[in-house]
Amino acid sequence: MKPRSAIIRRGGPSTTTVVAVLVLVLFAGAVGFGVYRAGAAAGALPAGATAEGVAVGDPDAPVTIDLYLDFQCPACAQYERQAGATIDELVASGRARVVYHPVAYLNRFSSTDYSSRSSAAAGCAADAGVLPRFAQLLFAHQPPEGGAGLPDDQLVALGAQAGAGPDFAACVQEGRYAGWSRSVTDAASRAGITATPTVLVDGREVERTAEALRAAAAAG
Repeated sequence: MKPRSAIIRRGGPSTTTVVAVLVLVLFAGAVGFGVYRAGAAAGALPAGATAEGVAVGDPDAPVTIDLYLDFQCPACAQYERQAGATIDELVASGRARVVYHPVAYLNRFSSTDYSSRSSAAAGCAADAGVLPRFAQLLFAHQPPEGGAGLPDDQLVALGAQAGAGPDFAACVQEGRYAGWSRSVTDAASRAGITATPTVLVDGREVERTAEALRAAAAAG
């Protein structure tokens, strides 16, 4: 009969194996908790959104465009005028999907935290399925820096013009996605985004022109 110690060594896991399993379990738990914390910090999420932004277009499109925008940012409004039609064309053709990251970097240029309010309202527009059009209207009616920004009732009116349904007004007025706006802004900051607009095509920053965007999308 074999010694008991020999049987234990053959049938039981080694100390090294047990430690490795524990490390994997702890790592998986930490990752899961990190995902949970990110979702919890964002609060309620708009339709089709993550804690970092909202994707629009075919999820299987070969190219992903990340747009980091602040609705208080004059350069963002200029980019919309230059490249907005190109973005719409790339999405409509199925060539690209766009992830909108409506950050709130420029609250200091508004007496009513307009960057945050318009970012949260963009979440309401995502719920209504009209985010691209709503973003275009926000830039077309962009208030001057240093003022109060657009009041909520005007945000509601622009949402209606974009085609949002009856729940849009309550969503804006109650600030339903204020937490999500903070999450999107924090995520952008952690990702090293320091200026708006910032445009990434498949993770690589491109110049802020329609020509550069089209060329990068074609190469993707």
